[in-house]
This record gives sequence, structure tokens and C-alpha cells, in this order.
Amino acid sequence: MIPIYFAGIDLGSTMTKVVIVDESEKLLAYVVQHTGAEHRRLANKVMEESLRQAVITIDEITYVIATGYGRINVPFADKQITELTCHARGVAHFFPNVRLAIDIGGQDAKGMKVKNGKLIDFVMSDKCAAGTGRYLEVVAHTLGLTLEDLGPISLKSTRKVSISSICTIFAQQEVSNHLSAGVLLEDVVAGLHDAIAGRVARMVRRLKIEPDVVFTGGVAKNIGVIKALEENLGCPVLVPSEPLLSGALGAALIARETILKAQAEGKSVQTTRRKLGEATFFKQDDGILSGN
Repeated sequence: MIPIYFAGIDLGSTMTKVVIVDESEKLLAYVVQHTGAEHRRLANKVMEESLRQAVITIDEITYVIATGYGRINVPFADKQITELTCHARGVAHFFPNVRLAIDIGGQDAKGMKVKNGKLIDFVMSDKCAAGTGRYLEVVAHTLGLTLEDLGPISLKSTRKVSISSICTIFAQQEVSNHLSAGVLLEDVVAGLHDAIAGRVARMVRRLKIEPDVVFTGGVAKNIGVIKALEENLGCPVLVPSEPLLSGALGAALIARETILKAQAEGKSVQTTRRKLGEATFFKQDDGILSGN
């Protein structure tokens, strides 16, 4: 039997991720890159890199699902699915007992109620940058720090201060005022993390907090925010080894399930005839369902 492969691509507002899995759900390759202005060119680039890692060609990919902010700009995708559905599926792969998933990305924060690997309810932050990776990035720049610096520094805090400003601009001013008043840097950074965690915790309480709680997204790489989130939620928080991949992985797994279900039912699935690079893309009426 010839192996068959599936891909998921999550084209987010800040980062773009692609995952390739095989029929047994084994993760064969993944790529994470910053999202630029040219979405279609980037989609081609990350897909080409993932194919090199997996040592396969685009013709060997049976089905591709795109998700995320820029999902309509993935020309070789067979289907587009909302990021909430894909995130829920990907998180459940990492942690089968997940009941609440929290994702904090560059531009938004979302909470997802999950049952048996399926999304059953959700909440999302508004368009304000407060409580997102962008909020952290702007304030880190004010402090002359990188995002990677923030977590370890905040863990040194013994008396975190309150950062009350929701607006990113006012938060910058508030942080500067605290430092001018002699507050220690680590206490300011810990206060910043607590402010973000507090906003997200208030948001997800609408879904009812119950374990397992899983934290994903770029901000989940910040150990200081993890600690603050656990304190605000009052329970442990689980984090995947690569917290950026849940959306792309979920898309790849849904792609796999789509084809295997169609095969079992003897149905055809519409696919896109694909060629990466500068080639044009067009629809093919009948997809190949068999791995023979």
C-alpha cells in the first residue's frame, strides 16, 4: 500500500505554520515562519520547506486544509476551516483530556471549550491588542527587552505591581512611570504578565474552567505568562512542546479524517491540482481517495 500524506497550514496574522502527517497521524514535518505581506508567496515557501523535511513531493499530499487569518490566501488548499475548529482538534491530539483550551497569539486571545476533541463553545477577545502577543511586544520594546527576556525576568519578582491600563499606549506610559518611581524591573514585568493573564482568565470564565486546561499560541512560550495564568485560573496549565502548532496540526488531522471517511463511504472529495512556485492553481473535480 502506497503511503498517503496530509497537510495543514495555519496562516496567522503574526506567524505561519505548516504540518505534514501520515495516515497513522505521525507528524513528519513542520515549519514555523513569520507572516509577511505576501501571503501566497509565503504559503508556497513554508510548504516547500515542509516537503523537503518530509522528503516527499507536493503530488504525494492527498489533502490540504488551510486555517487561520489568511486561510483564503493559500492557493493549493483543498478546503478552508475556521481556526477555532482546527485549534480544538490539534490541542486534543496533544492532550486528549482537554476541556478548556486558551490560545494567545499576536493579535487576539481565544478560549475554546472542548469535549471529546470537538469544539463546543468559544469566546474571543475584541480587536484591542490588550492581552495579546502584540501587547507584550510593544511594552518589551519600551523596556529595551526582547520577548524572550520577559519570562525569566518576571520569575524573579517578589512584589508584582498592578498594570491597570488596557490600552497598549497607556500601558507603556504606566510601565515607564513605575520604573521612574523606583519599582524593580522584574516586578513591573510580572505585573504586565498578571494583567494579561487576568484579562484572559475573566474572558474564559464564561466557558467554565475545568481541567485539563491547555495553553497554546506564541505567548505560551513565555513562562511568566504561564505562571500568571495558573494563578489567575487557580489550576495547572498544560503547554504543548511546540505551542504554535495546534492550528496547523488540527487542520492536517481533519484533512486525514476527511479522506479516510470518504474512502470508507466510497465517496469522492474535490481536491486542488497543485504545483508550487509561480504556477497557476485550479480545481480538479475528483480527488484521489485511494492510497493504493
